[in-house]
Amino acid sequence: MTGIALTLIGGPTALIDYRGTVFLTDPTFDPPGEYPIGPNEVLRKLSGPALPLPGLPELDAILLSHDEHPDNLDEFGRLALARAGQVLSTPGAASRISGVLGLHPWESAEVNGTLVTAVPALHGPEEIDNATVEAEVGEVVGFVLEAAGAPTVYVSGDNASLKIVEAVAAGFPDIAVAVLFTGAARTELFDGAPLTLTAEQAAEAARLMPDAVVVPVHSEGWAHFSEGHAELEASFESAGIAARLVLPMPGVALEL
Repeated sequence: MTGIALTLIGGPTALIDYRGTVFLTDPTFDPPGEYPIGPNEVLRKLSGPALPLPGLPELDAILLSHDEHPDNLDEFGRLALARAGQVLSTPGAASRISGVLGLHPWESAEVNGTLVTAVPALHGPEEIDNATVEAEVGEVVGFVLEAAGAPTVYVSGDNASLKIVEAVAAGFPDIAVAVLFTGAARTELFDGAPLTLTAEQAAEAARLMPDAVVVPVHSEGWAHFSEGHAELEASFESAGIAARLVLPMPGVALEL
């Protein structure tokens, strides 16, 4: 046991109790329905949150990978921002939302003695120029949590690049828990290429972090998530690392 507990709320939204400091990732609390992301496209949410916003514990910080998509920050999710001691996100998010601390990749902030370092993320295929991807989908960050005597936790954010995972793993070789945004999200962008990790990529990401337990989020609850737990289980089994995959159940605290 690591002294860390994760409770999946739905999609990319999870509570992480990091030895008494409580983090919330990408707040999404709206009900099922259709949510526009442009003049001609909507994202369809299939299930609501496993825990209601008013029932959440006191939040020390929110780790917001980006603020521009309703499957990562929705209207009720924005209400959660005011409840948190700190909100850490991208510099772009800080320019749009009052009270957000924007971090460039590799910059850090402290939350109750936990060092939170922003790390790169690419919300689209790495075969395409990074600037082109960011121009289409916006700026995204992941996060690494560290504290004295505590295991290191990586929260990937919406990232589809194994090169970035490799860079993060090189910078933090002792990652013990990897919370990977999976689901192989697909829209009309980039000819339907995955915008988050596929199951096969998640297994490869695990290989890059050989000591990490992998907890996937962002793999259920939305129609544009094209892969789920079954694909993840199959990929980790094929790679011979099935024991390192820990699947969270919505609303149930997972002791890691």
